[in-house]
Amino acid sequence: MSSNETKTVQISILGREYGMACNSGEEEAVQASARMLDERLREIRMSGKVMGMEKMLVMAGINIAYEYFKAQAQLAKHNQAIERHIEKLTAKVEEAIADARQTET
Repeated sequence: MSSNETKTVQISILGREYGMACNSGEEEAVQASARMLDERLREIRMSGKVMGMEKMLVMAGINIAYEYFKAQAQLAKHNQAIERHIEKLTAKVEEAIADARQTET
């Protein structure tokens, strides 16, 4: 089976079943995404505010997108910190190599 073969995965959102097309091998990720959306929609519905499905979907989508961008920013900060640490370690290694070469001569 090729990796770009399309499959249909059954997902459930607020008790309604949907068939969702995805590439072969992505089934678990699609199901996990559907569970996340279902959980968010249930949280919004349980907040006590009566609203239509469309508004709930928009709110859930915005919340998920916000969390995604927040995580991306945190990851970028973390990567920058790692890069700075690697640069410091590289400088120390280069300094140690230079010192070792001087003591050899």
